[in-house]
Amino acid sequence: MEYYGNSKTPQGASKATTRLRTFTSDTKISLQMSRLRSYESPLKKKYDVGKYDLAENYVFQESMQELIPKSTPEYVDKGEHYVERIMRALHHFKQCALIGPSGTGKTHIVYLVAEIAGLPLWEINCGLQTTSFDLFGRYVGLGKENWVDGQIVSWCRNGGILYLDEANMMKQDVATRLNPLLDTRGHIVLNEKDNEIIPRHPRGFVVISMNPFSIEFAGTKPLNAAFRRRMNAWITFDYLSTGANVNKDEVVLIRERGGVSKKVALQMVNVAAQLRYNYKRGEIPYAPSVGDIINWAKLVSDGTGVLDAAEETIISTTSDDMTTQETVRRIVKSAVEHGSGQAPIQEIG
Repeated sequence: MEYYGNSKTPQGASKATTRLRTFTSDTKISLQMSRLRSYESPLKKKYDVGKYDLAENYVFQESMQELIPKSTPEYVDKGEHYVERIMRALHHFKQCALIGPSGTGKTHIVYLVAEIAGLPLWEINCGLQTTSFDLFGRYVGLGKENWVDGQIVSWCRNGGILYLDEANMMKQDVATRLNPLLDTRGHIVLNEKDNEIIPRHPRGFVVISMNPFSIEFAGTKPLNAAFRRRMNAWITFDYLSTGANVNKDEVVLIRERGGVSKKVALQMVNVAAQLRYNYKRGEIPYAPSVGDIINWAKLVSDGTGVLDAAEETIISTTSDDMTTQETVRRIVKSAVEHGSGQAPIQEIG
């Protein structure tokens, strides 16, 4: 190994000293790489996705380590194998799309996949307030001495998962600029920086998520056709429990994380299932996620009555409209009064 970039021993330094310094340097590098590799998600074996090694033993620089999610809760699905399907899509195609109603865990599972794969996560909400400066970068101050990379350019340089949330709210000019990144060209042209060409990192993956159009997501629009074609795999998400179909795993999840009895957990999931049924019919603007139900359960386990806790966590969350709140209140009360059994589905209108 060369000493400070020179194969010759510097004047006044013995060969033994050179070897010692080289050994010390190699040891430091080895220890640093070992430390960077030290964290491995305990959920990696659970989901049995070892054959889809997305990082392929690539060691990300230390500044990227803090972007790798840690301690992400387990994702519970109903036999859909979402984790495996996403990692398989990224392994084969480098990019995929997730579509489904709000509250079905799309963002949660992207965090989980990033943790299992050991990849930094670059998350971008594609709302209309997100500017091209935020995404691609800008010069700061006067002149062209201080350039600051945006999120997408930083991802291009460093690798990991670029997560575009609410992608169907993305500005069309942004989607168009992403197209070269997502096809065989694999680069982005920085018009803002003298047309510098930034190649896509070999360990760079893309996941987009979007909600189907509904009254809740009035700002959504169809994806740019060229951008849509570049998403090689589409994975559809749905709620664990909807209508008369109540998933026992969701009941167990609420009982364990919310700290309530099985009977109360079942009542809560029944409420959520009925509200989701009404939401999917376009009758209410929002349906409770698993997280919403857990929040409800936590207040109940803290001593608040079931109906009173629902006012704070379920009913008020659904809408600001008093008529809609009253409709949701009626559904909650009916399901709770039916005890642990399935309350009849209530259609609105």
